[in-house]
Amino acid sequence: MTNEALQELIGSWFPNPEADMAKDVSKTTVEEEGDGETDPSKVEEPVPSSLLQFSEEGSQFLNIVVNPEHFHDLMLKLKTNEATSFDYLFCLTGVDWGEALGVVYHLESTKYRHSVVVKVNTADRENPMLNSVCDIWRTAEFHEREVFDFFGIKFKNHPNLKRLFLTEEWDGYPLRKDYEDEINMVIK
Repeated sequence: MTNEALQELIGSWFPNPEADMAKDVSKTTVEEEGDGETDPSKVEEPVPSSLLQFSEEGSQFLNIVVNPEHFHDLMLKLKTNEATSFDYLFCLTGVDWGEALGVVYHLESTKYRHSVVVKVNTADRENPMLNSVCDIWRTAEFHEREVFDFFGIKFKNHPNLKRLFLTEEWDGYPLRKDYEDEINMVIK
C-alpha cells in the first residue's frame, strides 16, 4: 500500500467534525454572495479532514501525529485493521522537543511490508503521561520502561512501570534537555 493510500485510510478513522462544519459555512457564504468572486481577505485556511496530521518529512515512512486522547485507539486500529496489519513495533523512542515531551513509534506490517511512524506528545511536561501500548505489542513493555527511566513519561496501564537502568534513588531524568547533575554529567 502506498503512503497516500495509507494516509487516506488511516485519516478516515478519525474524521475532523470541524471539516464538515467548515464546508457547510463556505457553501452558505458562496450562495449568499452569489457573484462567484472570492475576497482574498476572507479566504481561510482549509480545515483538515482528519484529526491526525500526516507528513513524510523527506523519509520513506508516512509520519502520523496524533493527540494523546486518540493515541491508543489509533495504535489498536493500526495493528488490528486487516488493511494495515502493523504487527511489528520495531522502535519506540522518547523525545524532548523542548516545550513538550513525546514518544515516537516505528511500526511495520510484516504481511504487507509497509511502515509508519507515529508521534505523540504528552499534554503536561511536569506530569507527562500516555497510554501504554504493551497490551497491543508486548515488546513495548520493555521500551516504555526505558522511556520512563530516562524521560519520566508515565504509561497508564503498564504492568510493571519502574526504573530499568537507573537506581530507584536516582533524581531526575537524564535525557531531558533541562536535566542538570553536577556529579554525573560531563561538561566540556
